Amino acid sequence: MAEENHTIKNEFILTGLTDHPELKTLLFVVFFSIYLITMLGNLGLMILISKEHSLHTPMYIFLGNLALVDSCCSCAVIPKMLGTFFSENRMISLYECMAQFYCLCTVETADCFLLAAMAYDRYVAICSPLQYHTVMSKKLCIQMTTGAYVAGNIHSMIHTGLLFRLVCGSNHINHFYCDILPLYRLSCVDPYVNELVLFVFSGSIQVFTIGNVLISYLYILFTVLKMKSKEGSVKAFSTCASHFVSVSLFYGSLFFIYIRPNLLEEGDKDIPAAILFLIVVPLLNPFIYSLRNKKIISVLRKILKKKSQESLKKMTSTVA
Repeated sequence: MAEENHTIKNEFILTGLTDHPELKTLLFVVFFSIYLITMLGNLGLMILISKEHSLHTPMYIFLGNLALVDSCCSCAVIPKMLGTFFSENRMISLYECMAQFYCLCTVETADCFLLAAMAYDRYVAICSPLQYHTVMSKKLCIQMTTGAYVAGNIHSMIHTGLLFRLVCGSNHINHFYCDILPLYRLSCVDPYVNELVLFVFSGSIQVFTIGNVLISYLYILFTVLKMKSKEGSVKAFSTCASHFVSVSLFYGSLFFIYIRPNLLEEGDKDIPAAILFLIVVPLLNPFIYSLRNKKIISVLRKILKKKSQESLKKMTSTVA
């Protein structure tokens, strides 16, 4: 029996969000709608930034990459989750499970560093506007963006490699996706090493990036309060406040799930917290970062106006 329990599982069963048939249709419609809006918002933002030359600045490059990782996050989780609502087969293979976790860990780690980079970019723009183009050079922007993805991949490789020593107990994952903590709970061996690595690496990443974000926004706040122009201070405060809301939701839910005592104890709020940072935050980000941005709105209006004029000319030439 001991040998059987220590055999590596090749398949897992995702329990999903609910077993109540009356809720499945409603949840499917809600999350499918969220998925479509998330993908349209983030992909639209990426296309807009890539096509418009005036948006090829550090702030918008970071924003475009944030939209990319948010899109990848939604693609990694929601389609599989939607499939569990009506399918009797909730199986996920070991390698599919590891691939899903690897992708999520990569993009969420990159997300942390990108948010820190965006906060630093805003700090330089508001606190040292005359030095902005010198400090936030194109080279530094590329290095920070590349570093975010490299750090994400290295972080994922470490955790994914260590997970293979654990997956030998039960094959029922009490979640709607393959997350690291539910996999720890399936282990037939002591996951102490994995917990230690998670605490050291994930804790260090979150402390470093959150520290960067908090210090940047504190300096921004002090600078805004010293501004003589009321209009300028209101504009800067309004923009940074909306950004800080998004950052708080993301880091708050991450901290709640991964940086806490008794990690292996299953909490009744784990799934709501995961929905918040994996599904709700990627949905809100394109609206928080673009709808309150006058430059993006201006570019979007210009493109729509140009398209409408082209359509009108075609209609006029056809009638003629």
